[in-house]
Amino acid sequence: MFGRRSRVASEAPQSPAGPVHLEATQVGKDIDGAVLLSPTSLAVRSGECVVLRGANGSGKTTLLRVLAGSLEPSTGAALLDGAPVDERDPGTRARVGALLGSPTAYRDLTVVDHLVLVDSTWGGRIDTADERADELLATLEIDHLSERFPHELSSGQQQLFHLALVLFRPSSVLLLDEPEQRLDTHKRGLLTTILLERKAAGAALVVACHDPVMTEALADRVVDVSGG
Repeated sequence: MFGRRSRVASEAPQSPAGPVHLEATQVGKDIDGAVLLSPTSLAVRSGECVVLRGANGSGKTTLLRVLAGSLEPSTGAALLDGAPVDERDPGTRARVGALLGSPTAYRDLTVVDHLVLVDSTWGGRIDTADERADELLATLEIDHLSERFPHELSSGQQQLFHLALVLFRPSSVLLLDEPEQRLDTHKRGLLTTILLERKAAGAALVVACHDPVMTEALADRVVDVSGG
C-alpha cells in the first residue's frame, strides 16, 4: 500500500545539516488550575517517528506546541539538540516545520503562489521554485488546483494545501497535528508514503494521529497522552 515512490522523493527540501535530537522531559501545562497536559516525556531522533495517541482534549496539540517552541510548559523542558526549543530562536525556526492548526493564507495568492512565497522565505532558488512547487502539488495529487485561491478549495483540498506549505520548506523536524484529518483513504496512503520518505531521508517526526493504519506504518514508538 505504501510502496509507491513519490515524484519529489529526490527533490525534498534540504534540511539543516546534521542529525537532530528532540526531547521532552516531564512536560506539562496548566492554566489557572486547569490541566491541559499531564507531565509527558518523549524523545525522537533523525530517521524516527513518534506517534502521539489520545482522546480529543488529552493534550496532544498542547504537547506539539511545546515541542515547536510556541508554548512554554508549566513543568519540565523541551530541548532540541540540548538547547531549549523556542520558536523565536532562528535555530529552532530553521529546523522545525510544524502543522498545528490552519496556517495563514492570503486571499489574493494562488496555491502555487503560496509555495513560491514559502520557498523564497527559506532561500530557495527562484528560477526553479515554480517547477518544484508543481512537483510537490503533483505528488499530493492537487497540481490541477495550483491556480486556485485557498478559499476556493474543499475541506480535504485545503488540508493537502496546508501540508504542502509545511513540506515545501526545509526542516529536519516535522511536527504534525492529525495530518490525516479530512483526507480519504487514498490520500492518507499517499501522505503516509511521503512521511516515510521524509523519515528515510533523516527527518525526525512527531505526529498526533488517530488512524491505526498510518500509526502502524509510521511509528517507531507510540506515546499515550492524557490531560488532567
